Amino acid sequence: MNQDISSLRRVFDQEALTETALAENPFDQFRQWFDQAVESEPFDPNAMTLSTISPENRPASRIVLLKGLDSRGLTFYTNYQSEKGMHLAGNPFASVVFWWGEKQRQVRIDGVVERVSPKQSEDYFHSRPRESQIGAWVSKQSAVIPDRDWLSQRCDQFSEQFAGDEPIPRPPHWGGYRIVPDLFEFWQGQPSRLHDRFRYVIGGGKWNIERLSP
Repeated sequence: MNQDISSLRRVFDQEALTETALAENPFDQFRQWFDQAVESEPFDPNAMTLSTISPENRPASRIVLLKGLDSRGLTFYTNYQSEKGMHLAGNPFASVVFWWGEKQRQVRIDGVVERVSPKQSEDYFHSRPRESQIGAWVSKQSAVIPDRDWLSQRCDQFSEQFAGDEPIPRPPHWGGYRIVPDLFEFWQGQPSRLHDRFRYVIGGGKWNIERLSP
């Protein structure tokens, strides 16, 4: 490694985030920032780091894609038998983080995770490319496999099984999760590392906004 890691830094120079600019509802604030990220980010503005907790109380994080947003929460899809699926079965609390570098923004969202309805999972599954639908059957996500050939053979097997134009059934081990938030934190990079941070927490039946020290 030729690069001195300690010298890697950037200057934050975006407009400040103020109390008066914030929406009263964090979902509205998130939608505003997300729409701006879609316009500004060159790749995957819907990518989020999902952190879960194992039965041994060890955190695990990975990137997943946001695939739905409404007043109930944020939706993503995965294999229920994956590591994250097993973690959520034992501990439904999770945290996600979005990083939008072009806007120098970060959003953290904490909450409890629940499965979406089978119909919602079905509808999304059948909106995916056929190859991705087959891939959901092929992958034993997070399981140890012997080699790439094993994966290729399973792909051939299920491609043959689902040849033709008939709809591919959704695997019973695959579907959606919804993160039901109880905390949002919005971070806006600022000069001299004096960043703007605002946290929304529920109290008294409404969302309360707190400014945090950077």
